[in-house]
Amino acid sequence: MENFSRFSDKKEGFFPETEAEALPQIFDDGSFIVTASGKHIHCVSIIGQIEGHDILPPNAKTTKYEHLIPQIITADNNPSVDGIMLVLNTVGGDIEAGLAIAELISGTKKPSASVVLGGGHSIGVPLAVSADKSFIVPSATMTVHPVRMTGVVLGTSQTFSYFRRMQERIVRFVSQNSNISPERFRELMLSTEELVMDVGSCLDGEFAVKEGLIDSVGNFNDAINYLIHIN
Repeated sequence: MENFSRFSDKKEGFFPETEAEALPQIFDDGSFIVTASGKHIHCVSIIGQIEGHDILPPNAKTTKYEHLIPQIITADNNPSVDGIMLVLNTVGGDIEAGLAIAELISGTKKPSASVVLGGGHSIGVPLAVSADKSFIVPSATMTVHPVRMTGVVLGTSQTFSYFRRMQERIVRFVSQNSNISPERFRELMLSTEELVMDVGSCLDGEFAVKEGLIDSVGNFNDAINYLIHIN
């Protein structure tokens, strides 16, 4: 609720009146408001690495799920908000944190859009497809690869079974929220011909659309235009 306490309940007074009032919100949680054609769009930045339950080093650019989850729920239930947009430039990160945010966006009542700028890699893929309409700029890339885990891992059948189940959660979510089939997404995920010293695929903007992963090639303004005309 704190994110919206800076604004009046009245529609016309929804935005900060000065730049000084708007900047703290951008610095604190990477969110900002765009107004166009009388519509108010709540924009959420997903930048750098998505942080999970463990705090990442201070020199890493992170997106914290404990910041985004309350923010998205508040925006979805605020009558002054007409749409929600995800702005992505992420290398991926914690799987459960990323899926939690993606499920939240997928279940919002408000129209939603996403735009991939730079990169939407790894768990950034489910985040990109979670919106009602997804966009990607031509120069952006998306890396699809199998589930990975750092740290000590027990080489037992139970561990590999857990990895497979987690991977299938991602495959199911992506295929249900995009136009790519589960079979094709697994092919891209397990390809050995695309990445050097790695397994998976790297898709640029047009190829991601051709594969059905992303809806359309477009930029930030295309996503805004979609949201202001959807209602």
